[in-house]
Amino acid sequence: MPGSSGADIRTLRPGSPAPQQSVSRLALEELAEIELQRDEEAAAALGTVRRPLVAPSAGPDPALSMNHPFYDVARHGILQVAGEDRLGRRVVTFSCCRMPPSHELNHRRLLEYLKYTLDQYVESDYIIVYFHHGLNSRNKPSLGWLQSAYKEFDRRYKKNLKALYVVHPTNFIKVLWNILRPLISHKFGKKVTYFNYLSELHEHLKFDQLIVPPEVQRLKDKNRGELIPPVMRFTVTYLREKGLRTEGLFRRSASIQTVREIQRLYNQGKPVNFDDYGDIHVPAVILKTFLRELPQPLLTFEAYEQILGITSVESSLRVTCCRQILQSLPGHNYAVLSYLMGFLHEVSRESIFNKMNSSNLACVFGLNLIWPSQGASSLSALVPLNLFTELLIEYYGKVFSSRQAQRELSDGGAPADGQGGPCPPDGPAAGLTRPPMPPRPLTVTGRPL
Repeated sequence: MPGSSGADIRTLRPGSPAPQQSVSRLALEELAEIELQRDEEAAAALGTVRRPLVAPSAGPDPALSMNHPFYDVARHGILQVAGEDRLGRRVVTFSCCRMPPSHELNHRRLLEYLKYTLDQYVESDYIIVYFHHGLNSRNKPSLGWLQSAYKEFDRRYKKNLKALYVVHPTNFIKVLWNILRPLISHKFGKKVTYFNYLSELHEHLKFDQLIVPPEVQRLKDKNRGELIPPVMRFTVTYLREKGLRTEGLFRRSASIQTVREIQRLYNQGKPVNFDDYGDIHVPAVILKTFLRELPQPLLTFEAYEQILGITSVESSLRVTCCRQILQSLPGHNYAVLSYLMGFLHEVSRESIFNKMNSSNLACVFGLNLIWPSQGASSLSALVPLNLFTELLIEYYGKVFSSRQAQRELSDGGAPADGQGGPCPPDGPAAGLTRPPMPPRPLTVTGRPL
């Protein structure tokens, strides 16, 4: 884009691809600055930005001596060596929220300190966790510094780097990635994974060993400012538009290779076009896989025993019992569950075409929504788990009623639908008031997806 003005650059929207043609260093710097400012404005609107007058201190490190060759940089706590991951590889964290304003930090010294630290571990496999939260226009290094930094990390550093986890990425990161793409090899690019949730690190790291700045821990995990996780929103939207009348929806499997490929694309923040796969069952499998691979079930571990008690409740009171159980869910879990059940209710209304009524859907989704904190659900638990899920789908309008009805329940008043009666506090009762109908059998091969 030779000769482009700043006004031309400002027409680019957040997340749009960077121009492929050559641009001046000034234009690239301006583009990155604009995106960073937009990220800051978006974060401020969400109440996640608190600009301190000085960078927060990491606290005194008893192992850090004033004789350390890089004491001037190390004292900020930007870089930490934080135990090992689940495969025994050394973990190094980089926290942007620890970076002081640029005029107070020698970025050349920071680069030398980073190399000095990695020199101690690069002969073995290691990973880097990059906490992006806290990077702003006051403390960011220049684009030129980032380019030179990547060039200085030669094959010796890149060979044994097995993963670079970017936590809480923003539009700035994605624009920056496109700007630096000519420098970055395809092999290195495959090592980069985006995590919108801090909790996603649990699957890969020994989280109790990980040094996470309090500023990052206090940051409410978000999905690029959206309440519904992008994977769920994209799959539900696609299935709602093109799959509601597909016979056997959610019953079919998909290639494990295809599932992993799509997961990798989502983790790297890349777009997924389900039309490219030519199979409506692919997004259905992705949705189920997303729910099953959450670090904690959407219905939470705490609700498990209460849900098992649903079969001991009189039939006419079960909807009220479901509503009561859902009161204990965190607000975000409740909102996402409501979104999902609303969609499954739509699917069940088309059961004359897709053969998936609320009972069949419950057989598919029950174990993907709730499981015990230890071990797997027993066979005897399948009946109450599936029954609870079926009630959420079949009586969606009553279970996910107004917030006023929820407040009445939490205050001990009568619910709006006139159904009263407490749920069992936890665990299934010894006897059943009325035997539940057994779920319809669902034949699957291997582990259900």
